[in-house]
Amino acid sequence: MAGAGFFLTGINSVLPLPAWAATAAQGLATHEIKDRYDLTVGYAPLTIDGRQSRATAINGTVPAPLIRLREGDFINLNVTNELDDDSSIHWHGILVPFPMDGVPGINFKGIPPGDTYHYKYRLKQAGTYWYHSHSRFQEQTGMYGPLIIEPREPEPFKYQRDHVVVLSDWAFEDPETIFRNINLAGDYYNFQRRTVGDFFDEVSRKGLGDAIADRAAWGKMRMMPVDLADVTGHAYTYLMNGNSPDMNWTGLFEPGETIRLRFINASAMSTFDVRIPGLDMTVVMVDGKPVKPVEFHEFRIGVAETYDVLVRPTAEQAFTIFAESLDRSGFARGTLAPEANMTAAVPALRPRPVRDLADIGMGMMDDMQPGDEWDGPDGKKEMKKGGMKKMPSMKGMKEGDTAVPGPNGPTPFKPDKSNTNVAMVISNPQDRLGEPGIGLGDDGWKVLTYKDLRSAAPQPYKAEIDREMTINITANMERYMFSFDGKKFSEHDGPYLFKHNERLRLWMVNHTMMEHPIHLHGMWMQLENGGSNDEIPFKHTVLVKPGEKLAVRITPIEKGDWAFHCHLLYHLEAGMFQVMRVA
Repeated sequence: MAGAGFFLTGINSVLPLPAWAATAAQGLATHEIKDRYDLTVGYAPLTIDGRQSRATAINGTVPAPLIRLREGDFINLNVTNELDDDSSIHWHGILVPFPMDGVPGINFKGIPPGDTYHYKYRLKQAGTYWYHSHSRFQEQTGMYGPLIIEPREPEPFKYQRDHVVVLSDWAFEDPETIFRNINLAGDYYNFQRRTVGDFFDEVSRKGLGDAIADRAAWGKMRMMPVDLADVTGHAYTYLMNGNSPDMNWTGLFEPGETIRLRFINASAMSTFDVRIPGLDMTVVMVDGKPVKPVEFHEFRIGVAETYDVLVRPTAEQAFTIFAESLDRSGFARGTLAPEANMTAAVPALRPRPVRDLADIGMGMMDDMQPGDEWDGPDGKKEMKKGGMKKMPSMKGMKEGDTAVPGPNGPTPFKPDKSNTNVAMVISNPQDRLGEPGIGLGDDGWKVLTYKDLRSAAPQPYKAEIDREMTINITANMERYMFSFDGKKFSEHDGPYLFKHNERLRLWMVNHTMMEHPIHLHGMWMQLENGGSNDEIPFKHTVLVKPGEKLAVRITPIEKGDWAFHCHLLYHLEAGMFQVMRVA
């Protein structure tokens, strides 16, 4: 097919992987830069570790073809739908006119079966991005691929080899079945629950009273501190460039070369912790934008984020690229090596992390006295039986009151008490940009955090803030309801309103016990992480920790309706989605 590098017809002739994702990959230099691609969406068989399933593939492969473009070019991307259902493609992180953004029901009608949609726009940026379906669960069943935009001007870092590393999660189970199962029981796929042995370990560390109080608090919230991921390695095979751990994708190098690794998390639901034992990494780009180099050994990548890192192996040996799921239920694995078929040791999975109440902003269990009160998850006062620190309440505060550090701070959240969408409200959200995240930071090596990031790109937007607003990330996980400001998408009265070219400070506060990768279409979010206005990093997706409050600066540059949502696919479908109208 023109522009895709190959043409495939018939279900029996489908290649299992595109050339860029095959093992013994030479690197990106072997792929031609084009300004036109013709993409066909259709069903294809997919075999992983001897098990066969049916995928929704693009040009017959999972992952999809690597699209390589050039900054400043006017490009044509023609997408033909051969599925039985409507389809779409969203160009994740790319600044486009809103009819080209690819979100059905928001900025176009979708692509009906048998139709072709012509995406046409001029590229205003360079960097590492990706593309995926925005129609129901097609992203989960294979519709995702890398999108690389080469810059017009030289980049501020040098390398000799360039590999794309796409992380994803594959389920042999139908995603409609998965969605139904987690709606019936949010912990359906969690087989790492706390045991009696864990309780006695807690008693030895905390004492009997605090251990009992901890269990009672989690029980009252009807939550589990080990409920870290809705869909786990029990259902998922974690993939690297479409290869399972046993298939072992391998990227080649010559000793002494500096290698650029473009990590893309194209998962439906999985957060990964990535390291390469024996090699230091240097981050040079995040979400497609350059950052000042920072050396580190491990990083957490949320769904839809991208990280470009440099490594320089000098020894003629293999190195394992190890991407461990946040809940430690499995991993994706690949290899960097001078020759094909070389392998290195694969690390053992670390113990499954366990959240404590401080991790979700509910306080520590240390100095509470019997009879003390706290604001319970339903807003009612609860009598303490012992163990939990009393937390400051936001009740009675007015809009504009300063509840947390910052120019104004997020507006306190007061949910409708009759709304079952909200299971708990965090009264003391924390600044957590300098924290590596649960399960990280105790291994004796440097973990990259958002606090480390400083932009190396020119700042096109002013420093002065014109307006502030707050969006609360809310949920009732027991009922599998996910929402913004306590309302699912179907319950909101209308879009959130942005003003064209305003400088907006958007606060986000996470009132849930899970990490949420929040993605804004059509414009950049710039993360306020302690840097000056010229240094704050550009992000299209921000991983917000439990109990965290953070602020991003936004300048809406393109009028129209834009999607704003959690990029955990089942959370989006369960209601954590909204529209931002720029007018």
